[in-house]
Amino acid sequence: MKPVSTLLVAFVALEHLGFLVLEMFLWTSPTGLRVFGMTAEQAASAAVLAANQGLYNGFLAAGLFWGLISGQRAVKVFFLTCVVVAGIVGAYTAKSSILFVQGLPAAVGLCLVLLTGKEG
Repeated sequence: MKPVSTLLVAFVALEHLGFLVLEMFLWTSPTGLRVFGMTAEQAASAAVLAANQGLYNGFLAAGLFWGLISGQRAVKVFFLTCVVVAGIVGAYTAKSSILFVQGLPAAVGLCLVLLTGKEG
């Protein structure tokens, strides 16, 4: 089960690295507009907030990579829990699909990390 757990944590980390790129660098591009379903005007007015949000997603990715590299279960548990909470809040405040795109993979990863035992 540990290889599956590791792959899922890596997936969540890469997903958040992708969110960083979308929110910090591609927010007002045609790709960003399409992904987030916004007009150019909407994107321009929210660009500073999106960049800040992207930075936070980068911190989540960094923490998950730290957990993978160090092998520290507690680090993985902490950052996966942060992602689950962010997914719940995002679904409640912004868009319900965030729960499935962000929260669900992290929740499954968290369960697998917890099930793999102390060295997971």
